[in-house]
Formats: sequence, structure tokens, C-alpha cells
Amino acid sequence: MNKNDLIGAVADSSGLTRSDATKAVESVFDAITGALKKGDEVRLVGFGTFSVAKRKASTGRNPRTGEPMEIKASAQPKFKAGKGLKDAVN
Repeated sequence: MNKNDLIGAVADSSGLTRSDATKAVESVFDAITGALKKGDEVRLVGFGTFSVAKRKASTGRNPRTGEPMEIKASAQPKFKAGKGLKDAVN
């Protein structure tokens, strides 16, 4: 399922127009992204938790040349599935 499929599914299940469903899905994505940018965690009980993990700077190797290179510190988004989602999949 891609983003357009998700918007179509939301429109069908909620009775919203496709335009309104697009706004709703985009708003949810924007809200989650905004919270993660601030360093907050987003918990959706029964679905899962979105969080940010900090990665330290490290030294790696360039696969083509084998030369050592510095890998910058970064923040990585993470998602941990909740019990409800795990149970629904299994």
C-alpha cells in the first residue's frame, strides 16, 4: 500500500471525499513529523510508538576505495509496533 492507496482507503472507510481524506492523512503525517522534530515521542495506544534515536558519530569505510571516512552524528526516526498492531498481524 502506498500513500495514494492509504488516502483511498481512508476516504472509503470514513465517507470523506478524496480531497478531505488527503488533507486528513497529510495532517497526521505533519503532526507526527513535527513532534519528532521537537524530540517528542508519539504514542498511539494499540498501534505503536514513533520516537527519535540519536546516532553517535563514527568512523566507517568507503566500500569502493576502502578508505576510512567519518560518519556524522544523526537523528533517526524509529517505530515500535504496539500490542494491538502485532496481534492484528499475527
